[in-house]
Order: sequence, then structure tokens, then C-alpha cells
Amino acid sequence: MELFLEGLKKAIVEGDINLAEELAKKALESGASSLKTIDNDVVPGILEAGELWKQGEYFIPDVIMSAEAFKAAMAVLEEKQPGVYKGTKGKYLICTVEGDIHDLGKSIVVTMLKAAGFEVIDLGVDIPISTFIAKVKEERPNIVGLGAYMSTTATTMKDYIEALVNEELRGSVKVMIGGVRTSDKYAKELGADSWGLDGVDTAEKALKLVEVQQ
Repeated sequence: MELFLEGLKKAIVEGDINLAEELAKKALESGASSLKTIDNDVVPGILEAGELWKQGEYFIPDVIMSAEAFKAAMAVLEEKQPGVYKGTKGKYLICTVEGDIHDLGKSIVVTMLKAAGFEVIDLGVDIPISTFIAKVKEERPNIVGLGAYMSTTATTMKDYIEALVNEELRGSVKVMIGGVRTSDKYAKELGADSWGLDGVDTAEKALKLVEVQQ
């Protein structure tokens, strides 16, 4: 079975979506634990892809395919046991701001956050401030992530942070921003706690933020 499960990890690293799904199903059929398969094979697969990205061996298309293979395997394993994989590092609420429907970058970030051990609440794209605030009150996340991929929507990020302040939520939650129209400098200008360059960078910085909270 070890060689078989090693194949699942490899399928995720190589971004073979169909094979990852097939091997996840076979893992369950063979009696493997959903949680152990996720912890020992699925998560290490996407983390290895992230390392290859950091080393310059993988490019955006490679990471996208690995992320899709990761999601395909996770969907199979979590369908068998809903809620089997709960993040232990903290709760991360993420969305793309209102007027912005770009989802690709956020999708990769969500994948890497889950792999890093976060419970991720993905609100989706084009999320108005009122919905964002309501969900922060409901979910009480450790970190909120705001994504913007256009210059026109990036400017509205400050309104989301101001809303957190006005609702007296800012003190209990860390704020991260990301997207091609953002930067570390811009994050500081807005009063955010951190800026994520990409999925790997966001996950690493998020882990540091929750360490500070503890």
C-alpha cells in the first residue's frame, strides 16, 4: 500500500488530476484512513509542489495543476468522511472584494492555506463589505484575507479594514491582503498586518501571524 499511496502524492506533485482522484478512491477502497491519507500523502504532495515553486522549478501553470489535483483528491476523501480534515492552525476567512470576480489566485492561496493546516472559510468573489463583516462576526476567524486583482478594486480594500475597525472587530483578527495590484508597501499603508505574494508566501506568513496570537 505504501507504494500505492506514494503514487497519490506523486500525482498531486505532477498535477495529474484524474490519477489523483482515482488513487484517492482506491485508497479508500483498500481500507486506508481518509485522515492519514490526507496527512501522509495529499498534503505532502501539494507542499512539495509549493517548494518546487519557491525553488523556481515550477511555474504558475504547474502550481495550478497541482492545486487542482490536490482538490480532486481532497474531494474524494472528504466525501467519504465529511469534516474529516479540520485545520488545527487556526481559522482563515478569505474573499475577493466587491467588483472583482478573479478567482484563480485566491484558489491557489486557499489550497496552500489548507495544506498548511488552516480551516479555510472561502466566501468566494465579488463579496460586499456587509457580507464580509457578517461572516467575520459569525465565524470569528483568526485571520481574514482580502484579494484584489484590479487597480480599481484594490483601492476598496481600505474600506473593508475600516469596517472591521468600526465594528470593533479589528483588534481580534489579523488582516492579510493579496493580488497582483497589491504590495507589502500597500499593505502597510492600509494598516493590514501582512501581504501575501502568492499561495506559498501567504501560508507561511499566516502561520507566523497565528504564532503571534498564541
